[in-house]
Amino acid sequence: MKQNSPESIKKPLDNVDRKIICLLQKDGRLSNIMISKQLGISEATVRNRLNRLINENFIKIVAVSNPLNLGFKIVGIIRIEVVVQQQEEVTKKLEKIKSLWSIVYTTGTADIYTEFVVKSLEELNELLLKKISKIDGIIRTETSLIMKYIKRKYDWGTS
Repeated sequence: MKQNSPESIKKPLDNVDRKIICLLQKDGRLSNIMISKQLGISEATVRNRLNRLINENFIKIVAVSNPLNLGFKIVGIIRIEVVVQQQEEVTKKLEKIKSLWSIVYTTGTADIYTEFVVKSLEELNELLLKKISKIDGIIRTETSLIMKYIKRKYDWGTS
C-alpha cells in the first residue's frame, strides 16, 4: 500500500464505530453477536467494522492487567531527556527493552516518557544502569515509582 494511495487514507469513525468501541471499552469480551443485538445491526456488519477498526489501528483488543497483582513488584515511569538529533535512534533502542511497555514522545521537561514493569530492585537496577544509561543520546532520566493505581479507565474517546 503506497503512502498516499486511497487505501492508506483512513475512513473517519461514524456513530456505529463509536458505539462498537464504547461497548468494547466497557467489556472487551463481548461477542460480535452481543454487539449486533445491542446496536440493532447485523453480526456481519459488526465483524467487518471491527476488522477495519483493528486493521487501521483505531483499537486493539487486549486484556488490561494490574502489574502489581501479577507479581511485578516495581512499576513506574521514566522521563528521558535526549539530544534532539538522536531522539529517533534512542527510541529505537528503547523499543527493544522488554520491560518498557509504553514509550511516547512528550512536551515539557522530558522528550520521551516511558512506563516500565520489573519484578525486583535488581531488575530495576539493570534496566536503569545497564540498559537505559548505556544508550547514546540520553542526557538525563528521572524515575518515579507507582505506589498504587487509583484510577485506570479506558472508556474515553468515543463521544
